[in-house]
Amino acid sequence: MSAYLEVEGLTRRFDRTVAVDRVSFGIERGGMLALLGPSGSGKTTTLRLLAGFEQPDDGLVRVEGEDVTRADPVARRFGMVFQHYALFPHLDVGENVAFGLESRRVRGTELARRVSRALGAVDLAGYERRRVGQLSGGQQQRVALARALAPEPRVLLLDEPLSNLDPALRERTRREIRDIIRRVGITTVLVTHEQDDAFDLGDRVAVLRGGRLEQIGTPDELYSAPAGAFVAGFVGRASSIPVQLLGLANRGTRVRIEGAEWEIDAEPSSNGHPLGERLLMARPESLRLTPPGPGAVPGTVTARRFTGPAALFQVRTEAGATLEVLGQPTAAAVGERVGIMPSRRAGGGIYLFASDDR
Repeated sequence: MSAYLEVEGLTRRFDRTVAVDRVSFGIERGGMLALLGPSGSGKTTTLRLLAGFEQPDDGLVRVEGEDVTRADPVARRFGMVFQHYALFPHLDVGENVAFGLESRRVRGTELARRVSRALGAVDLAGYERRRVGQLSGGQQQRVALARALAPEPRVLLLDEPLSNLDPALRERTRREIRDIIRRVGITTVLVTHEQDDAFDLGDRVAVLRGGRLEQIGTPDELYSAPAGAFVAGFVGRASSIPVQLLGLANRGTRVRIEGAEWEIDAEPSSNGHPLGERLLMARPESLRLTPPGPGAVPGTVTARRFTGPAALFQVRTEAGATLEVLGQPTAAAVGERVGIMPSRRAGGGIYLFASDDR
């Protein structure tokens, strides 16, 4: 069964810069895909290509099997929520929601019905006559969402919809948007550079870098099985250190790390020589602090960040690498000499990549 929204080999160049480089993905009906990446990764250009605001140099966009690659934005029947909402301050809430419908020649009782239904869908029933300036940031965001939903689009596109909100309001609005979209059941593409937004809203997350799709999967898959060092470092927290791959062991792989030998539950990537230098990346919870001694990588605690039941310790090794370790708040003090070893807990959190995979 083919996906409801299909993107195949999408490419966009600006002079000598490839902003989007052969990006492909599919979304099932009612699913939400979050495009996650740093500035310049190509996620916003990808969204503009989907909306029809940009034309690709190569590739296809299909919805319900229909090729809309060259269709104009209105013909695609996609709804768009912009980063800055783009609400009209001189119009009231109802008039803002009606704006897109009126351009489609919806009039009279049908117009009023659709406006009322769209506001009801975002829990703003009865707000038709409110002024935009009387609303909170989260309410304005929901008005923008209602305006996008009112024409009954086939696909909803969200461009950094939470970037203008303070942290507390951002989290609450994120929950509201998630509940609204799931209730409406519309196929959605979200662009964000915030991992929390992507993980909380997206059924799946596509990680982009330099215009290329690095990996696509559920939040759990990206965190526990990153395809490369970039994804491991960008999704969640992870620190890196060069190691020498010594060979396989009963419980995984043997590596030498600054004079210590570790046996870790990780398989080396297929890149590079069978033995030799690798890049080890570790989640803070996959490491533990110990007294300096055999088998431990020695270092000095340079920073400690209290997080409640645990603390994050930054440890600088003798070779100059910095590793982040999760431990009890009283495990060590800044300036103290410690050792680092793999955690005894079952599971992953430590990964081996080719030494030039960054």
